[in-house]
Amino acid sequence: MTTSTPVSTPFSRETTALEVVRDLDLTGRRAVVTGGASGIGVETARALAAAGADVTLAVRNPEAGQRAAAEITGTTGNDRILVAPLDLADLGSVASFVRTWDGPLHMLVNNAGIMASPEMRTEQGWEMQFATNHLGHFALATGLYRSLAAAEGARIVSVSSAAHLRSPVVFSDIHFRQRPYDPWQAYGQSKTANVLFAVDATRRWADDGIFTNALMPGAIRTNLQRYISEEELDRMRTQSGGGAAYWKTPEQGAATSVLVAASPLVAGVGGRYFEDCQEAGPNQPGTRTGYAPYARDPEAAERLWQVSEEHLRA
Repeated sequence: MTTSTPVSTPFSRETTALEVVRDLDLTGRRAVVTGGASGIGVETARALAAAGADVTLAVRNPEAGQRAAAEITGTTGNDRILVAPLDLADLGSVASFVRTWDGPLHMLVNNAGIMASPEMRTEQGWEMQFATNHLGHFALATGLYRSLAAAEGARIVSVSSAAHLRSPVVFSDIHFRQRPYDPWQAYGQSKTANVLFAVDATRRWADDGIFTNALMPGAIRTNLQRYISEEELDRMRTQSGGGAAYWKTPEQGAATSVLVAASPLVAGVGGRYFEDCQEAGPNQPGTRTGYAPYARDPEAAERLWQVSEEHLRA
């Protein structure tokens, strides 16, 4: 069962991923990091590798993954860095990854994603951000369930965003077939789905030793913003009230993911939402921090799980 006491840590917004694992020994533990070739994904993988974990970079571009793996080995001395192809928008690719995985899996970091993209759809006609950010990771996690259970204490990291405050999951029109497409609304509901997944995955799997938490990594300049203009980024920074200092480094942005994936401070905790290496509370009006109540609504979480299973059976 999950504990009810809020998680507090000695870490902060400025903490780096390597600082989180400084005193940890992850030797013998296996991790998968989606989108592990760049951005906060590669820094998450680097920190886990530095602590001794066997890390698989699950990436769309295996060549970029191999370059990242070599660089991680060079900086950490850990040569147990593998690369596997994974396209989260392609359920066949997800199924292939699942089939090739063998043995226990201790840490699954669902990090990859796309943000505020132009309207795109999968071959099934699904809106691309929801399909990639949620459905692909849902298929991956459920497909790897037996391996996660075999780890006897596995953790799933669901990388969300403060953008989840923009929209709940609109069950009546998830794929923007009736309403006009809006890139930020689409991104927002996909990030809400990431939090709801953590809630229901923990409800379903905690008794199997699998705990899932969601998080907001912070604002970090990475390839994730490739669809966003500099003007829009400046406006977002101004709205956040942080000025130029609002941006974290990728090493700082990966810290909360690594905390949730590996720190003993989060052992036995699931269904929560973290920011800046601390468990976050509910959002307060006029702020962009904390979680929206709809994102941790257990009924919405269960409904999303059922809807997601229906998608995968379609």
